[in-house]
Amino acid sequence: MTDGLAAVLWDMDGTLVDSEKLWDVALYECAEWLGGTLSTEQRLTLVGSNMDATASYLLTVTGHEPAPAAVARTGAWIRDRTANLFADELPWRPGAREALASVRRAGLASALVTSTERALTELALNTIGRDFFDATVCGDEVGGRNKPDPEPYLRAARLLGVDPARCVAVEDSPPGAASAAAAGCVVLVVPNDVSVEPGPRRVFRTSLTGVDADTLVAIHAGV
Repeated sequence: MTDGLAAVLWDMDGTLVDSEKLWDVALYECAEWLGGTLSTEQRLTLVGSNMDATASYLLTVTGHEPAPAAVARTGAWIRDRTANLFADELPWRPGAREALASVRRAGLASALVTSTERALTELALNTIGRDFFDATVCGDEVGGRNKPDPEPYLRAARLLGVDPARCVAVEDSPPGAASAAAAGCVVLVVPNDVSVEPGPRRVFRTSLTGVDADTLVAIHAGV
């Protein structure tokens, strides 16, 4: 069963858990704290973005210079607010927990590959469960080469000791899908808050409901 597919690489926010709604709260409130507002359209451009890029964008749209010190202060505000929100149990995306469990039962390697920083990811893992993953790659562990750069997925493959071409990445955002495809993975795209354009090595589903290890093996073999 696993001759072709060696590992499954999972995005977190919006893919496994519906935490983008909690990020909404933090980002809209941060814009207000900065003395401005964030439109829905502007918010959607930040899906899949890393912390520094998000803080810089919020500073810019609220009329501030995104100098390094200001970016650091804004990022710290977002981290603190999001940590409070992540302290409670996070809502699962449909079918995500069952898909993780099926991959684990099948003996396939798994890695979590997220733009969220380590401290917040650890809070989220209290809900998701650490036992599902053989490795985790967080947004502050890739030397600034965040999605859509391929490095997060390349790093995950290195940690697992597998060829990225033998991986399926599960993603919900344009930056994440671009990152995984550029790394050489087959990408299962399950859009959530924003649409994702079709492209090479991308397969689309509306939900993870019904997706199991056999489904992922077939998706990998069919691309």
